[in-house]
Order: sequence, then C-alpha cells, then structure tokens
Amino acid sequence: MPDLKLAKLPDRKPVKLAILITPDLHQRLQDYAALYADTYGQKEEITDLIPAVLASFLDSDRGFLRRRGASR
Repeated sequence: MPDLKLAKLPDRKPVKLAILITPDLHQRLQDYAALYADTYGQKEEITDLIPAVLASFLDSDRGFLRRRGASR
C-alpha cells in the first residue's frame, strides 16, 4: 500500500435525523441564519447551518473533548 500524506477519507454518507425543537430555539436559529446572511452575504437554510453549529459546539466543548479523548 502506498504511503500517502492524505489518509483514507472517513465515511461521509449523511445520516438523516428528525428532531423537534422549541419555538424559542427555532426563533434563535432563524435569528442566527439572518445574522449569518448579513455577515457573509449569502442566505443559508437553517437545516444547512445546524450541522455546522453542532460540530462547532462539540469541537469547542473541552469537557466533551477530554472525555472523548480518554475513551479512544
């Protein structure tokens, strides 16, 4: 097997989730999407922003990262 700098890409098949959220959270997500559009000049649907928001949250949660790293 060749030695490549780029490792094999992980599974990128999307997983569909259906969730219910409170009206307050829905409003906050709409407000965030509006601010995103104002900031970047590009409108994005809330459903397209949610995965990035969740990933950002998980990547910045030190307690989660510590525990996850210890269990790997």
